[in-house]
Amino acid sequence: MRFFALTCAALPLALGFLAPAFPAAAADKEVIIEQPDANSSPKQHLDNLYAQLKRERDPDKASGIAEEIRLQWNNSGSATVNLLMQWADKAIEEKRNPAALDFLDQAIALKPDYAESWNRRATLNYAMGNYRKSMSDIEHVLNLEPRHFGALSGLATILNMSGNDQLTLKAWERFLEVYPANRAAQQQANTLSEKLAGSRT
Repeated sequence: MRFFALTCAALPLALGFLAPAFPAAAADKEVIIEQPDANSSPKQHLDNLYAQLKRERDPDKASGIAEEIRLQWNNSGSATVNLLMQWADKAIEEKRNPAALDFLDQAIALKPDYAESWNRRATLNYAMGNYRKSMSDIEHVLNLEPRHFGALSGLATILNMSGNDQLTLKAWERFLEVYPANRAAQQQANTLSEKLAGSRT
């Protein structure tokens, strides 16, 4: 019950975020992503990609844009932090979770304003059953990058475990504001909307 109370209490802070729970779908169509201006900064390029993602209604094309955003997330701007993230990924792949957590802790300590290190640790904590820690990390992700649809999907997943359909639906709606063409999120939101509507009749 303490966990359920925590998820509800954390919602106002957490609803800003979610991690890519849904892998990018294989796209049969060619995805044309607007190329950044030569003078644009990495942040401007990412802002442009988010704007494209919000406008795109074709799921396959949107998936390609989302994948490009994920690639941008992986670049911290620090060679040391990038290396720590690579080591963490390898440790996770080899099921060496304590080592992976150590690498991620170091990455966060070196560059606390890098959202993806928090997101990666949130995902790992979730996989290890540390839901309270995962929720705390998600809160950090969304404070740094409210459009992080990966963290937002993670938030919805944890809230769903609490059994609170209304809060879970709000999280998916927040996700869809950022990534409206995601089929899985649309399905989750529609299912919850119908369930809540039925419970009111």
